[in-house]
Amino acid sequence: MMAMKQWGAEHKYRLDKWLWAARFFKTRSLAADAIDSGKVRVDGERTKTAKEVKVGMLIHIRTRDFEIELNVAGLSDIRRGAPEAVTLYMETEASRLKREQAKLTRESDFATRDRGTGRPTKRELRDIKKFTQNW
Repeated sequence: MMAMKQWGAEHKYRLDKWLWAARFFKTRSLAADAIDSGKVRVDGERTKTAKEVKVGMLIHIRTRDFEIELNVAGLSDIRRGAPEAVTLYMETEASRLKREQAKLTRESDFATRDRGTGRPTKRELRDIKKFTQNW
């Protein structure tokens, strides 16, 4: 009879699996690609996908959509719902403030376009068409 594998202290948690389980990436391969390209840093240094994750580690994740710095609070390599995934990490206060500031900056960028700038209106397109067809 085969012995069952015990999930105790001897179990090692890979960084790519942990990032996937904590729901930062949709797939393990996306997490591995981010790690390999240097977008994920552990304790300030580049790392590899098979790096062992331990409670208390400082992980910095940078993607196109967000930048976050967090401390590992729990270990898991099983992907569960978002409420359970949030218990695996604690975002640093500086990171949270930086994310909120970036969110405000992005929102104000969209709202500051002057009327008449940018794409031509339907009326302006008709006028342009009339003018260019007369040549």
